[in-house]
Amino acid sequence: MLRQVTPLRWLALAALLTVASGAAGRERAAALFTIADSELPRPLTFIAYGDIRFTDPAETAASSPSVRRALVDGIAAERPAALFVSGDLPWHGGTIADYDIYRNETAVWREKGLRVFPALGNHEFAGCEEQQCLANWWSAFPQLSGRRWYAVALGSAVHALVLDSDAPLAAGSPQRAWLEAEFRSLPRSVRVVLVCLHHPPLADLASGALADHNPRPNEIALADFLGRRAATSRARIVVVAGHVHNYERLERDGVVYLVAGGGGARPYPVERGVGDRFRGHEPVNYHYVRFRPDGERLSAEMVRLADADAARPGRFEVADRFELRLR
Repeated sequence: MLRQVTPLRWLALAALLTVASGAAGRERAAALFTIADSELPRPLTFIAYGDIRFTDPAETAASSPSVRRALVDGIAAERPAALFVSGDLPWHGGTIADYDIYRNETAVWREKGLRVFPALGNHEFAGCEEQQCLANWWSAFPQLSGRRWYAVALGSAVHALVLDSDAPLAAGSPQRAWLEAEFRSLPRSVRVVLVCLHHPPLADLASGALADHNPRPNEIALADFLGRRAATSRARIVVVAGHVHNYERLERDGVVYLVAGGGGARPYPVERGVGDRFRGHEPVNYHYVRFRPDGERLSAEMVRLADADAARPGRFEVADRFELRLR
């Protein structure tokens, strides 16, 4: 497996990444982006969220333009060391203009030098053939060119694995082989493994029209693998997914599973089961999740947009928090 270790400055990534041929389908090798401890702020903060659906602001049913902008500004104000987007960044991946809207509405992220690490969602493949959809995504994120999954070393203690849940994750697949190799080669210094993908491996089970958003065999196979790894790993594993346009927090086999799909897309109701540790009563939860590893603990907070119905929303509140003891 070829690893591409990048220099420290994010803007140099696109020019310095190299390409290697892979196994089935001659996939290009996944990259490892490395950010040294010396380049990270203290306290270290990273953020995850998804299901934004950047698109023409005249479209207000599929996604809320005012909510999108409020969350973008809120994240920019946090100045995280890294931002992980769990898919459905555009409304239609086949519409180049949606990526233009993304660039326009997130200009403040570039002004502040935010490092953005996106995962592929199902809407990245909406409205175009697969190869054209990927070409559009890679045009928006040239540092990822040729790669559908990749890793990020956020200093020596945090390792992120950004997956493609539109591709197979079961045993024997190229992505699974890469994932297994990543876990085998984790440095002993890693205390937190963040897994970011679009479709949730574990979630509250919906009924009716939203039942097709329940965990699928592809992601359930991933959860089984992660549970086995958690039993022997020195690092704590946290999974952030989207697809369900709300917030959920569950745990199984020592792995924390978050649904963080409150980025601006039309909200979905959640039928919360007994396993959901978030007991909030608000039906709509536009939000992002803020993580801060600190010595022996990882603290996390769901930062909720509290005034989403306002003409110019921008008031945030912490609606959920939890802490994990690191090994």
